[in-house]
Amino acid sequence: MAGVELSGVTKAFGGFHVIHGLDLKIDDGSFTVFVGPSGCGKSTLLRMVAGLEDVSGGVVRIGGTDVTDADPVARGIAMVFQNYALYPHMTVRQNIGFPLRMQGAAKKTVEQRVSEAAEILQLGELLERKPAQLSGGQRQRVAIGRSIVRNPDVFLFDEPLSNLDAELRVSMRVEIAKLHKTLGTTMIYVTHDQTEAMTLADKIVVLRAGRIEQVGTPVELYTNPASLFVAGFIGSPRMNFLSGTYVDSFVTLVNGVSWHAELDIDGSAEILVGVRPEHFVPGPASVSLPLSVDIVEYLGGTRYVYAALPGESPLTIEDRGADDMQSGSSREFPLDTSKALYFTPEGKRLYALG
Repeated sequence: MAGVELSGVTKAFGGFHVIHGLDLKIDDGSFTVFVGPSGCGKSTLLRMVAGLEDVSGGVVRIGGTDVTDADPVARGIAMVFQNYALYPHMTVRQNIGFPLRMQGAAKKTVEQRVSEAAEILQLGELLERKPAQLSGGQRQRVAIGRSIVRNPDVFLFDEPLSNLDAELRVSMRVEIAKLHKTLGTTMIYVTHDQTEAMTLADKIVVLRAGRIEQVGTPVELYTNPASLFVAGFIGSPRMNFLSGTYVDSFVTLVNGVSWHAELDIDGSAEILVGVRPEHFVPGPASVSLPLSVDIVEYLGGTRYVYAALPGESPLTIEDRGADDMQSGSSREFPLDTSKALYFTPEGKRLYALG
């Protein structure tokens, strides 16, 4: 196993810069997820760690060794892509063992490692099948098995579940989490799906336009986002944002609802108030928001209410009430303002004093 360290890493294609001087330390044995919108540079960054993209500037270290200019095969990594890249004419056994045969490993060694990988991934009954006879989830497990047999220091996953349907993505997330727990190997995982990031990661790296927006545990990013971007990106359903003003230690929304808050602001200012869907509940600092119900989405014991506040984007409210709530109705929703977060219109986090 080995940790990964990036120091001042940049990447440019001609005159176009996509990675801007990143510094990042990934601990040995951790599960780190790169997450961000399309075009933020997460896959490019992963490919730079793998050696599949040249580094324009900076240093990449794996296990303390400078591998910036090393070939991929010399880095001690194994990579799993979103397309399975299996050989259709080979059986599962042959596909998994292929990297070892290419290295000239002894037949007994190949058989042993293939059997071990198949046991970990529950592929024992599928070893004589060919890829065409497998489901998407089974094919992805074979691709992972092909990486396991190499005993890498670092696993790299490039959106491995994006080709699977929703149900398979959930089950494969569980399989990958179990795999990390079993092997204890450093894993770096790229996805645009923040749900995958939240459920898999020890540490999440949120990327935006080739820069690191925030690094932290899933809980840290959810409860204490450093910017408006992170607050809106992490969480499903996403955080609600309400326009307001801050004057004389009071926050006032566009509909006139107001509450006391001591923020690090001199004088008055326009602000944005961030509220999670689950924070529309009675609390120690509740205010009541009169809203018009647009749509009610029932999900068993929970329902999501999509409601409108004049002059604002639609709000998403998590509600566990048992009453029959109809679209088009108007009602008061309690909001626990002690859970609210505050931002400047430019996206900077504003922190409460004291």
